[in-house]
Amino acid sequence: MPRDTASAEALLKDIFGFDGFRPGQGEIVEAVARGENVLAIMPTGGGKSLCFQLPALMRGGITVVISPLIALMRDQVRGLREAGVAAGALTSGNTQEETDAVWDMLQQGTLKLLYLAPERLANGGTQRMLSQAGVSLIAVDEAHCVSQWGHDFRPDYLRIGELRRALDVPLAAFTATADAETQEEIVTRLFDGVAPSTFLRGFDRPNIHLAFQAKDGPRQQILSFAGARKGQSGIVYCGTRAKTETLAQALRSEGHSACHYHGGMEAEDRRAVEERFATEDGLIVVATVAFGMGVDKPDIRWVAHADLPKSIEAYYQEIGRAGRDGAPAETLTLYGPEDIRLRRTQIDEGLAPADRRDADHGRLNALLGLAEALGCRRQALLGYFDEQAEPCGNCDLCDSPPEVFDGTEAVRKALSAALRTEESFGAGHLIDILMGKMTDKISARGHDNLPTFGVGKDLSKGQWQAVFRQMMGHDLMRPDADRHGALVMTDRALPLLRGEDTIQLRRDAVVRATERRPAVKELVSEEDAPLMSALKAKRRALAEAARAPAYVIFPDRTLIEMATQRPRTLDDMARISGVGAKKLERYGAAFLEVINGEAEQMHPTRRKLAGRDAGALYDALMEAQAQLVRGPEGMDKPLSCSASLLAKVAEQRPGCENTMQRLLGDKKAERFGPAFLAVLRDAQGA
Repeated sequence: MPRDTASAEALLKDIFGFDGFRPGQGEIVEAVARGENVLAIMPTGGGKSLCFQLPALMRGGITVVISPLIALMRDQVRGLREAGVAAGALTSGNTQEETDAVWDMLQQGTLKLLYLAPERLANGGTQRMLSQAGVSLIAVDEAHCVSQWGHDFRPDYLRIGELRRALDVPLAAFTATADAETQEEIVTRLFDGVAPSTFLRGFDRPNIHLAFQAKDGPRQQILSFAGARKGQSGIVYCGTRAKTETLAQALRSEGHSACHYHGGMEAEDRRAVEERFATEDGLIVVATVAFGMGVDKPDIRWVAHADLPKSIEAYYQEIGRAGRDGAPAETLTLYGPEDIRLRRTQIDEGLAPADRRDADHGRLNALLGLAEALGCRRQALLGYFDEQAEPCGNCDLCDSPPEVFDGTEAVRKALSAALRTEESFGAGHLIDILMGKMTDKISARGHDNLPTFGVGKDLSKGQWQAVFRQMMGHDLMRPDADRHGALVMTDRALPLLRGEDTIQLRRDAVVRATERRPAVKELVSEEDAPLMSALKAKRRALAEAARAPAYVIFPDRTLIEMATQRPRTLDDMARISGVGAKKLERYGAAFLEVINGEAEQMHPTRRKLAGRDAGALYDALMEAQAQLVRGPEGMDKPLSCSASLLAKVAEQRPGCENTMQRLLGDKKAERFGPAFLAVLRDAQGA
C-alpha cells in the first residue's frame, strides 16, 4: 500500500512502533489528515508531534512544520529519520551538506516533512520556494508563540497566517498551554478569525509528582532534591542568570554532572549545552526560562524551580518538560515572600495596560493559591484549566495531607500591625512588632507603643513568616512598588479584618520537610532494577556509537517495558511499545542479548514479520515445507520455497489452489500447495 494512502493505525505501528493512540490523538490525526484547519491544545508530553507527523505520511505532498527552536527541529528530524521517514530542516545551524541533502530531496519529490524556524518566513525567497515545492499542509508547533502578551511571544509567528493564505493549504496549530484569551488570539492571527476544528485535551499529566516547599536554605533544598536523584536527567530553573552559574557549580561540587544556561551566554555556548543535554544521560541543566521551549528530551526525570515561576501557565509548561515518555517524573518548586514580591513588582512595573496587569496578577494569584493549597495540588492545578479531578495521590499534599489551623486571629493581628504602621513596612518589620522585639528601627519610630506590639509572641518567627507568606498567597496583602515593597492590604482582607470571615492556614512544616531526604519515585521494581541498568548501558553504548541522544535509540518508557516484560523472542520484542519495524531490525537482537544472554537468530525476511500474525504463519509454513522438501515419501528431488516467497504466502494468504499456483508456480504448488492451504485454513479457524 502506498504510504500516502496507508491507514493511520498501520503507520502508527510500522513507523512509530506504537500499538495504539494516546487518548485524543486519533481524532486529531483524522481531522488533520482530512485537510481540516485544526487547533489542538494538548498537555506537554501528550504526543503533539505525532498528530502532525502521522498525517504528513498519510497525505500527498510536503508538510511544512513551523517550530521555534533549532534544537527541537534537529531532534525531531533525527527521530523521524531513525524511523525511516524522509524529513529535513532548513536552519541556520545546518552544515552545507545537510542543506544540500534537503534541497536534493525537495527536487526529487521524496521529502515528506520540512522543518522551518519562524524567522525564515521573513525571507521572501522562502515563500517562493514553498509555493513551488508541493506543500499540502502547514503544521505550527508551540502556537501560543503568536500571542503578543504571552511569555513566549515570537514576532515572526505573525507571518504564518499570511503564508497559509498564500499557499491556500490547511493549517494545524498545536500548543500545550493556551487560556481562552490566547486561544482567541491564535484563531485571529493564524485562521483569520474563522474558528478551526478545535480539540482541547485534558491537561492532566498523572505521571508527574507535584511538590512545593517554602524556602528554607534553598540551595541546600535543591542539592538535597538533586542528590536523591543522582544520575537522572533534570532541569533546575532559576530567576537570575547569576544564580544559574553558582548553583550549577554547587551541584558539580556535590559530584553531579551539571552546567548552566541563560540568555546572556554566547549562542555557540548555548548550543553546546543544548547538545549535551540532548545526548548525555544524567546531565543537570541549571537555567533561566531561556532554556526550555523546544526541549524535546523525553526522559527528563525531574524539574525543580529554585524560584517561583512567573505564572501558573509558565509553571505548567516548565514542569511539563519532565516525564514526556510517560514514566514517573518529579517536580519541586521553592517559593518565599521575596519571590512573590519580585513577581508582583515585575507586573506592576511592566508597560502593559492596567487590564493586562490585573490579568497577570490573577495568573500569579492562581500559582500562589497552588503553592498554598490545603488539598490535592493536582485538583487546584487542573481547576485553573476548568477541569474537574479527584484527589490524585501523586502530589506532596496527597502523600502527606497538611496540618491546618484556624489562622483568623493571627491574620487579623498581622493586618492590624500593617494598618497601624500606615502600610509602610515589609513583613520583617511587622513580625518584629508582633513578636515584641525592641529593634533600633522599632525604637526610632516608637512602634513599641503600638497596641499590636508583642501580641504575637505565641508564634515563632518562622511561623509568622509562614503566615505572611500564605497571606500573600491568598492575595490578602501585596507589596507596593511605590513604597519599596511595603505590604498593603487588598479588598479581600477587609472581611477578615472586620470579623466577617475566617481563614484556614497550613502550619509551617519547613523544618520537618528539609530534615529528611526526599523520597525517590523508582522507574522499576527493585527486582528489575539491575536489568534496567544493563539496558540503559547498552542504549548509551549504541547512542555514543551513533552520535545520537540515548532516547532516539529507545526512550526510558520502552526500556521500562523491556525490563518488566522481559521479551524472549523478536516477536515478543516487536510488541514492546516504541519498537517499530526499523528499530526492531536495527536494535532488537542487541537488547534481546542483554535480556536473555543470547539473541534469537532469525532470517532477515522473517524478522520483518516479527510481532505480526504473518510471522506465526511464516513459521507454520516453514514447518510444513520441511516435511515435504523431498516429497511425501522422502524420495523426491529436494525442492523448497525462498524466504521471500514464504513471506508472500503468509502476507497474502491465498485461499484456493489456483491462487496458490499463481503465487508458487506449478512445481512448488504441486508439492507444497495442499499443505500450505491447510496451514492457512487452520490459522483462519483458530
